Amino acid sequence: MPRYPLKALLLALQLTYCSFFLANPSISHALIIEAKELEQQLTKPLFALTKAESADLQRFYAARNYQPVWVTPEPESSPLEIALSFIAGAESEGLDSRDYQLQQLQQLQQLQQQAGLSLPATIELEVRSTRALLIFARDLSRGRFSANATDRDWHIPQPEFDAVTFLLEAINTNRLQQSLNDLPPKKPSYQLLKQTLARYHKLASNHAGWINIPDTPSIRPGTTNAIIRLIRQRIAQAYAADGNAEYNIAPTESEHYDDELVTAIQAFQAQHGLNTDGVIGKNTIRALNIPLAWKIRQLRISMERLRWLPRNLGERYVLVNTAGFRLTVAEKNKHVFDMRIIVGRDYRSTPTFNGNISHMILNPYWNVPASIALKDLLPKQQSDATYFTSAGFKVYPGNNHSAEAIDPETINWHGIRKGFPYFLRQDPGKNNALGRIKFMFPNSFDIYLHDTPSKSLFQRDIRTFSSGCIRLEKPLELTAFALDKQDLPDKFLADMESGQTTTMHLPKPLPIYLVYITAWIDEQEKVHFSPDIYNRDMRALQYAGW
Repeated sequence: MPRYPLKALLLALQLTYCSFFLANPSISHALIIEAKELEQQLTKPLFALTKAESADLQRFYAARNYQPVWVTPEPESSPLEIALSFIAGAESEGLDSRDYQLQQLQQLQQLQQQAGLSLPATIELEVRSTRALLIFARDLSRGRFSANATDRDWHIPQPEFDAVTFLLEAINTNRLQQSLNDLPPKKPSYQLLKQTLARYHKLASNHAGWINIPDTPSIRPGTTNAIIRLIRQRIAQAYAADGNAEYNIAPTESEHYDDELVTAIQAFQAQHGLNTDGVIGKNTIRALNIPLAWKIRQLRISMERLRWLPRNLGERYVLVNTAGFRLTVAEKNKHVFDMRIIVGRDYRSTPTFNGNISHMILNPYWNVPASIALKDLLPKQQSDATYFTSAGFKVYPGNNHSAEAIDPETINWHGIRKGFPYFLRQDPGKNNALGRIKFMFPNSFDIYLHDTPSKSLFQRDIRTFSSGCIRLEKPLELTAFALDKQDLPDKFLADMESGQTTTMHLPKPLPIYLVYITAWIDEQEKVHFSPDIYNRDMRALQYAGW
C-alpha cells in the first residue's frame, strides 16, 4: 500500500474518533475523571454520606492522589466488575446487598456501558462503588452491626479492621479478587453455616414449607399412629434440606413407627438439642414445626455472631456455647472433646464474654451471693429449720466470714423480709453446689466453671438451672486438658481426695470464650439448631431488621 494513502486513512480515523466524542461529550467524560474534579466533588454533600463514610473516602482517594479506581479510560482493565460481583454475593453471607446499593450501582454501570454517563453520574458511580466496597469489607470482617448494641449481653471485643488500608493494599498489589475472597471467616463453623444458608434460601425461593405436624399425645417406638405418615414426609423434607444420612428413609405409607423412622427421629432430636429417646413428644413436634423462615434468620444472626469473634481464638481454647448447652475444647483448630453443660436460668442468664482460665480450686467453698441466699436458699430454710445445717452451710454476721459462725437455730428466718443480713458459706463436701472443683478466670461477672453433685440434670433437654455459672458434665476431662496432661497427676488426685481446699495454677493461661450461638456445627460437620433460650436472637434480629 502506498505510504501517503495510509497516512490519510489514519488521519481520517482520528478525525472520525474525535468527531464522535465531540458530539457525545457525556461518553468522553464518563471515561476520564480528572483528579481535581474528583477531589472537589468529595467535599460536597452530594452522596448523603455519614461523617465516617466521608472521612474514609477522603482518606482513600487522598492516598491515591484522587485518581479513580473503577471508572477509567480503559474500561476493560477496570476492577468494577470484580467489585460489583463480590457485593452481589452479600446474601450468601447472610447479609443484604441492598445495604450496599447494589441495584443502583448496577444501573449506573449499565448506563455507562450502553450510552455513557454525565460527569456527575460518572463520579457518582466511582464514589458509590468505593463506599459500598468499604462498608461490605468491614461488615464481612468484623460484623455488620455493633455487637454490644445488637446484643447487650455480648462483651467480647469485635475485631479491629481498617477497610481503607485493606482496599488500598488490595488494589495496589493487584490482588483485589483474592483479598475480597479472604474477608469472611474461613473456619468450618462459618463456612458450613454458609452452605446451609444457601440450601435453605433455595428451598425458600421454591416456596417450600415444612409439612405441619399437629399436636398429639406422645408417640413411642413400635406403636401405630395416623400422624406417622405426615412425620415420614416431614423427615423426607429434612433430608432434602440437610442431607443427613439418617433422614434418608424408604418412602412408605405405613403408620407404624418402625426402627428406621426411630433412628431418623433420634437424629432429628440430636440436631435440635433434644434428648434422643425416640419418643415423639411435644418438644419434638415443636422442633419439626419450626418454620423455614425462622431457621434462615437463625443462620443469619449466628453467622453475624461468628463475625464478631476474633479470627484467632488461640492454639488451645475452650468454647462454651450457652445456647447449645455445650462446651467444646479445641487444639490447633481441631476438636478434642465436648461435654454437656448447665447454664444460667432465664432471669440469671449467662453473659457472653471471654477470658483466660488461670487456676483451679479443689474442694472449694461456696460463698453464696446475697441474691441467691435471699431468693433461693432462704425459702428452703424457712420450710426446713435444719436445711442450712444438713447442707453444710455456715452463717456469718453481715459479710464477715472470718467472724464466729452463728447457730442457724438462733435466727428467726421468717422475720427476714427484705435483704439478707447474713453471709452464707457452704463447706466442701459431697453436698457442695460447686462439686469438687471449679475453674477460675477473672471477670467482672463473677462467673466460673464448676463440677456439680446434681448429675441427673444433664439429661434434661433445656438445661437452664444455674445462677449464671457453668456446671460441667466432665470436669476431670477439662482438668487434664487445662493442665496439658494425658492423665491427671497423682498429686492432683491426692489433693482432691484429701477434702482440703487447694488452689492449683495452670502452667499456661487457657483462653475461654462464652458465646451464644443457636445455629452451630458439630465435630462431624453437621448443623444444629438450638432454642433461643434467652430470647437474644429475637432481640438481635429485631435490632438488625432481619
